[in-house]
Amino acid sequence: MTLTTKPASIGRYVLPNKVILAPMAGVTDRPFRQLCRRLGAGWVVGEMVTADPSLWHTRKSQLRMDHRGEPDPRVVQIAGGDAEMLAQAARLNAELGAQIIDINMGCPAKKVCNKAAGSALLRDEALVADILDAVVSAVDIPVTLKIRTGWCAESNNALRIARLAESAGIQALAVHGRHRQQRYTGQAEYDTIAEIKSHLSIPVIANGDITSPEKAAEVLAYTGADAVMVGRGAQGNPWIFQQISHYLQYGERMALPSLAERRQVLQGHVDALHEFYGSTMGVRIARKHVGWYISDDPRFSQPQQRALKQQFNALASPETQFDWINDVMAPGAATRLLAKGSHAA
Repeated sequence: MTLTTKPASIGRYVLPNKVILAPMAGVTDRPFRQLCRRLGAGWVVGEMVTADPSLWHTRKSQLRMDHRGEPDPRVVQIAGGDAEMLAQAARLNAELGAQIIDINMGCPAKKVCNKAAGSALLRDEALVADILDAVVSAVDIPVTLKIRTGWCAESNNALRIARLAESAGIQALAVHGRHRQQRYTGQAEYDTIAEIKSHLSIPVIANGDITSPEKAAEVLAYTGADAVMVGRGAQGNPWIFQQISHYLQYGERMALPSLAERRQVLQGHVDALHEFYGSTMGVRIARKHVGWYISDDPRFSQPQQRALKQQFNALASPETQFDWINDVMAPGAATRLLAKGSHAA
């Protein structure tokens, strides 16, 4: 197959490029979504929101539903196992400013699957059909769907689910090339995605192990998909979106971000986390993001990365976090910081 050149449209929205940020619980909050958009993501999908409105008063749900200042389209992913509750959640989110509703049928997490939601829904095709019909009928904005290839290796029913989705009026389908029992282990497979694409007329988005520009181009060519969706490959590397777009356009890699640019982006990201969550929660949440940046930094060996993460995780205030970031994002950081021992001392 060759790459499709026509940009995909989802409702009245045209994808500006072929690279989408995947929804990831605990990761794709508003600060990270805004950063990825700025660094080239064609569009972004927020963290999944429970379909049960009685739980929306919690701080976690309130933060996940905060899309202030975000550019169009604002995509809200909902998760649940009851058709009417999902339909009501779609209506309420549309009233709150969502411009696209995405239905989660791909999450492999136990706490989600144990409630017959996420990828557990793939075991009940009749319920899937009811949910899709109910949600599409409930709103006058586009509805999209994210799935896996099936519940397990023996039940690869993604093509049947995809056909149900298209018949119900779903306007785009994202497929993670793993079944639920794999979670995130092993290798993603793309044969199922290619098969789905060959049978559907709506946009199909390929997801799973998209960690480099070359891999994105390879998956697009192999599957014929309209776009790729990047999840874990963006953790600590929000530049991956512009890197993929550049490679798809010019057939060569763009220059990696300079140390000064990495420092500027990391400082801005951590500052946005502190502002969004408040100092106490922001300090805690910054730890995992900074850990990912360190893991993606080629200046450091794995033992050095572990030592640096331990240092940062010991810091307890925004001020000490910013001082440390200034140190680690300067030349000679490994020798200087690791020679000092604990930066928190």
